[in-house]
Parts: sequence; C-alpha cells; structure tokens
Amino acid sequence: MKEGWLQKMQGTVTVQVRGESPEALVNAVLEDGLTLWSIRRTSPERMEFSLTVPEFFRLRPYLKRTGCRVHVTRRSGFPFWMKKAGKRKFFAAGIAIFFIGIYLLSSLVWNIEVRGNKTIKTEDLLAAARAEGVYPFQWDWKLPEPTDLAKRLTQRLPDAAWIGVEKKGTRLIVQIVETKKPKATNLRSTRHLIASADAVVTRIIADKGRPVVHVNSRVKKGQILVSGTIGEGANTATVVADGEVRGLVWYEYNIVSPLVQKTNTYTGVTKTKWSVVMFGRSMQVSGYGKNPFETSQTREELQQLGWRDWKLPFGRMKETVMETKTESRTLTREEAVQSGLLQARADMLSKAGSDAVVKEQKILHEKTDNGKVYMKVLLEVDQSIVKEMPLVQMQGE
Repeated sequence: MKEGWLQKMQGTVTVQVRGESPEALVNAVLEDGLTLWSIRRTSPERMEFSLTVPEFFRLRPYLKRTGCRVHVTRRSGFPFWMKKAGKRKFFAAGIAIFFIGIYLLSSLVWNIEVRGNKTIKTEDLLAAARAEGVYPFQWDWKLPEPTDLAKRLTQRLPDAAWIGVEKKGTRLIVQIVETKKPKATNLRSTRHLIASADAVVTRIIADKGRPVVHVNSRVKKGQILVSGTIGEGANTATVVADGEVRGLVWYEYNIVSPLVQKTNTYTGVTKTKWSVVMFGRSMQVSGYGKNPFETSQTREELQQLGWRDWKLPFGRMKETVMETKTESRTLTREEAVQSGLLQARADMLSKAGSDAVVKEQKILHEKTDNGKVYMKVLLEVDQSIVKEMPLVQMQGE
C-alpha cells in the first residue's frame, strides 16, 4: 500500500518493533483490521512498518500482549507540519502574508487592453474609462458590471458603434467596433505643374491640364510644365493639372573619403549589473563599482514576474556592459573612391526620391592627400521634376 492523501492528512509514522516475536505483533494487528504498509525485517529481532497516527495509539494492547517495544523513526504528514510551523511563527506568518498578497494582487486590474480601434485614440478611451472609475490598479469589486460599463463608454464615445468589455484575470479587455464614415473627398485647388529643378525633360504625360514643354526640352526651376489653364478666349477654364514629368538633373558633390576606416567592435568582455524593479522604479543590488572599460555599450533586459496572461509590477533588470574597441582598416584608393561614391548616391536619393535612376557618374577631379581621397563628382540622374503651384498664387503674383 502506498501512502495516500488521506493518510498524509492524518499523519503517518514509521516505527521499529523490537522483541522476541515481532511477527506475532504484526499478525495480530493485521487480523484486527489495522492498516500497515512498508513492512520489512531489519534484523532477526526487529521489524519496521508504517501506519497512521490514530492507529499508532491503538498499538499499546498488542505491545503488552507480545512483549514488544516500538521506536518511532520517522514522522510525516499534516499534523507534524503544523507542529513545525507553530514553532516557526515568523515562517508561518510569512506564508500567510504571501498567499494573502497573491490574493490581493490578483484582485487588482493591472492592465486595460483596447482592441479594434483605428480612428478612436486609445488615450481617449482610457480617459472615458477613468471617468467611469475604471483604471489600472483598481480593485475588481469596485468595477461596474461589464454590460453597464460598455453602455456608458459607448455614450461617451460617439464614434464607437459598439463596445464590449470582458475581464480576464487581471486584464480588462475593451473591444471597439467603430462607426463607418464616408471617405472625405480630397478637395484640390486648381494648379500648374512646374519644374522642381533645372533639367532636360525625358518623359511627359499630362493626365489633366495642357503640356507646355516636350521631351528633350531644357527647363529652368519654377518653369511651367503642365498648365492648369485650358482653352482659349471665352472658353478658358482652369483645372487641377496632373501628370508625370521626368527629366535629367545634375548633382555635383565634393567628397572627402578617408583611406583608414575606424569601426567599433565587441571584445567579448562584459560586466553584469542586476537591479530590483518595483512599480517602475529600480534599485541596484549587484555589480557595483565604476565602469572598468574605456569604451563600452550597455544593453538592458527587463525580466518581469507574471502568471499566465498578467504581469506583476515586480521584476529584475539585467544590465550588460559590453567592452568595445576601435579597429582601423586601411582601404585601397579604389575602395575609398567607391565608398565616397556610395555616400554621394545615398545623399542624392534622399533628395531626388527612391525612384530616381543614376544614368551616368563622372569624377571631374581626384587627388590623394594626408590619407584622404578628395573628389569632385557629377551625377546625371533621371528623376521626377514635378512640383505643384496653385493658380491662386499665380494670380496674386
């Protein structure tokens, strides 16, 4: 027989029987219905077995009858645990406080999660919930009924068609279905399309308006490309000029590219700091002292305590300080030139747009001096050269 939960609640003892006939004691006890388990002989005159505490006190008549004596070698179960806990009052009080704390913490709303909102700001919904007495670290028994809360929030947020409220553990989940509004039409004023830079036109497509230049035309910055005025005389009208105009634009760069590149790398040597985090505040507990590295980078990792889907405001912060060192790499002249050209292309794309295409690049001048390559570079770029100009502005001029 194995020791079950009922035996553990009653308490169990393991005893050693000494005498001339321990077998007679065991047989007599079993015949009268007492329950023994783990029966074994430890020597010719000794046997050992386990039984519950209530049945242990029933052994006295059998001991007198057989002339045996018993010695308790092991105690276990709930009564003995309670006796130990009584001797350790502070330990028992700590366990009680722990479970009470867990119960109280689980009775708080730790987080309000908003789902389904696109146009309604989360901050607006949280403000409406706070006005109804719902906010983080509020006791759940003080919360309104979910159906009542949903109705009140819907009244406070006219852009919400439906709001549902559900409590899961320590989270309050607010699901929103927003009202559908017709898309606002984009009202655009009449305009011209003008050149954003000096260029040679390579492509022109006028979806609306009247093109006033053609392919291979050289245009100046601010010159009209597609006019928003159409018709002649009494039939003149203004429209919102629209279309695509691309042209060749030239960019000139003065580039300085070093022959020695310096980069920061990790050495693999680290120092770790630990801090206790409580309610958004941290207190360092290990890793004291100054930073031993001349150059370093720090990486932080928050390890927050939690249970299932909710997080406690307690945890620990791991700060890893990683030593870095500066490494130098010597480039050839060709590598330095290519590095400088890449910098020029990156700057050009930030100005001309991601759809710009470099047609040609020319190095107008190049020299090497003091460990650096100096270059003057000309980039020929095919890009969009369209810029909008309202007709009202034209008339005001």
